[in-house]
Amino acid sequence: TRMGVEQVYYDHFYRAREYDQAWKDYHRSLRNSSRKARRNNTLPAAPRRDLELETLAQILNKERFVSCHSYRQDEINMLMHVADSMGFTINTFTHILEGYKVADKMAQHGAGGSSFSDWWAYKFEVKDAIPYNGAVLHGQGIVTAFNSDDAEMARRLNQEAAKAVKYGGVSEEEALKFVTLNPAKLLRIDHRVGSIAVGKDADIVLWDDHPLSIYARAEQTYVDGTKYYDIDGDMAKREWMRRERARLVQAMKLASKGRGTPPSERMQFHYHCDTLSDENR
Repeated sequence: TRMGVEQVYYDHFYRAREYDQAWKDYHRSLRNSSRKARRNNTLPAAPRRDLELETLAQILNKERFVSCHSYRQDEINMLMHVADSMGFTINTFTHILEGYKVADKMAQHGAGGSSFSDWWAYKFEVKDAIPYNGAVLHGQGIVTAFNSDDAEMARRLNQEAAKAVKYGGVSEEEALKFVTLNPAKLLRIDHRVGSIAVGKDADIVLWDDHPLSIYARAEQTYVDGTKYYDIDGDMAKREWMRRERARLVQAMKLASKGRGTPPSERMQFHYHCDTLSDENR
């Protein structure tokens, strides 16, 4: 049950608090141990290390930040209540398609939101999603970002950001922050990326049109100041590939008629976890 899920959170955080206190008591006992105890090796025993409780204790001590996958308002409310009662803040609610229902509470809690732009109805939990979600969150002063867990859509997040202008009237500059500076803030790396400033990583895209336009094409892409993509260079490579393909096709046709050797290439395999070959069947 959803109430059971909430209790599971509480149970683990209570255990983590006790675990953290046990370590604090242990270190305090070590500091107060006498020289005789040190000489005789009668120091108190250390608690057994538990990596799970150690991680949860870091959350309680505000040393680790929580990004929570969420959809429904009851789930969002529940986890914020758990966090408030345990003394920490949820850093980011991800997807959060019913965030518009509890945006005021999220703002009071201090959570950020990384939402889909206008996805809805692909499963029961998102039947109440609306395209104004990002604008409503932003209007409440929440650090808002747009995300996608689709590889194709993630390549066009600039167009996703434009939907915040259409649905909700977010300014163009603030909408662009939904996919640049705001995600960096939620990930706590805005001191390095997310905007163009002296001292930051030079991760930059140059467009030939307004970045929020569906007609905009990336002309150049830089990562750490190194140019990884250039549209003119890409066109030259495409032309080379076209000519090379034509050459190989012609060579294969001649080889099929007994005139020349068929083209060959040594293949370099790139193995994935799901690769099936004679080596791992």
